[in-house]
Amino acid sequence: MTIPDKHAPSLRADLFGGVGTVRVWSLLQERAEPFTAVLSCELDPSGHVGRHRQQEFPEIVIGVEGDGEATIGGVRRALGPGDTVYLPLGEVMELRNLSQSAPLRYLIIKARTTSAGAELGR
Repeated sequence: MTIPDKHAPSLRADLFGGVGTVRVWSLLQERAEPFTAVLSCELDPSGHVGRHRQQEFPEIVIGVEGDGEATIGGVRRALGPGDTVYLPLGEVMELRNLSQSAPLRYLIIKARTTSAGAELGR
């Protein structure tokens, strides 16, 4: 999935103490409650996004292209085309691109929790 006609990506090097560059396109151009972000991301071959705690909003990570791995709370999960990983608020995640030659492409969707405190979709 490429986003050539949208806008230039934001470049994030060695994100959260990781290795390599993540290119990030923000796809949410207007207010769309309860969603706070829809991001298209591309992680360099052999890249790694370091461990970080989800502090503001829960998120869903959807694999689009490539061979990756997400570790959520110490549990490793595949992150490839069609794989979906849920990251609850307060949990720790890290991502790895397992390919040495191709980027890992994925989407991140973040949303606010409901007023009752329950997370969306629950």
